Amino acid sequence: MAESGAPQLSRVIRETAHALSRPKRLVPIVLVSMPLVYAQTTFSSDPLAVLLGVLLCVAFVLVAPLSWRLLFPDSEEELGLGRLLVYAGITTVVVVFLGLVLPTALGMGFTFLTSLQTITVSWALFLVGGWGLGRDIGLEASLHKARRRAELLAMEAEQAQLLALRAHFDPHFLFNTLNAIAEWCREDGETAERAILQLSSMLRSLLAGVRSAWWPLERELSLLRELFALHRIRDPDAFSLVWKVDGAAAGISDRVVPPMLLLPLVENALKHGPRAGHRGPIEVTVECTQNGVRFSVENPGTYTGPRPGSEGLPTMERRLQLSYGGAARFTIGPAATPARTRATLDLPTMEDRNTGAEPH
Repeated sequence: MAESGAPQLSRVIRETAHALSRPKRLVPIVLVSMPLVYAQTTFSSDPLAVLLGVLLCVAFVLVAPLSWRLLFPDSEEELGLGRLLVYAGITTVVVVFLGLVLPTALGMGFTFLTSLQTITVSWALFLVGGWGLGRDIGLEASLHKARRRAELLAMEAEQAQLLALRAHFDPHFLFNTLNAIAEWCREDGETAERAILQLSSMLRSLLAGVRSAWWPLERELSLLRELFALHRIRDPDAFSLVWKVDGAAAGISDRVVPPMLLLPLVENALKHGPRAGHRGPIEVTVECTQNGVRFSVENPGTYTGPRPGSEGLPTMERRLQLSYGGAARFTIGPAATPARTRATLDLPTMEDRNTGAEPH
């Protein structure tokens, strides 16, 4: 809903004052005002001439751009003749009052800025300078709003990608697990029950992640352990899990990450490791430092480069850009041990992010 009345006036005044106080505008204004005040001092005989020159400059800064912004709140809209005339009228009133009426009322003598010629120049400066400053401030405010909208749209797009990721979450694995549970129901009821509970717990975590932009790192790690446990129920001998989480680091409980950000790394390790026929341990390492969190996963199987048509890791990289800007770093390649692959993800602290939404 559009603002009106006092709230809009107050907001525009605050925005304009803040914009004018920024060095990129304040410095040019001062550089233009100083020669005018100096000329007023040099070529005027009245002792009040300096104060009048300063008053004219201050009035220009306060009145001209503010009048323009109030009359033309949308810097991209068409300029109506009626409002242009109002703006010209305000300029005329200010210049005539300060340049003619006030000096006459004070009984001032000749001053440089109150002569007929310079009054005309002052009027033109008010008119054009106020238009330039007001429009510049309005365009900057519009750009800021557009960037904010773009950030919000980017976050909504991330949420849409997150939903797609949940829907895409290895359906073949899910179907195979359900088929295995169906067989276990006939042959091993206890294993089937354990698998159903494990799958239920994992799906509950996935649904919770859909509703959150950020969640604790501990919940993300818990989800990964559930995924490993579910895979091992299907085939206990497929792999062993080496879990090197820096639990002693006090920072783990305070760290937050986008939900299911690490899941594609683990899914990738399982897909191209045990599920591709490579036997051996899967090693997960989490290290917390003052600069952030380093997460790495190492799986059996030689790294052969990016797979054509892969969606999991590219989606994760897009989410990294949306959530952290350029502050996060992802690498994948051969591990130090032969015939093994290692993926590493360095995530900054919240204070070191370049972009993205705040956690909630």
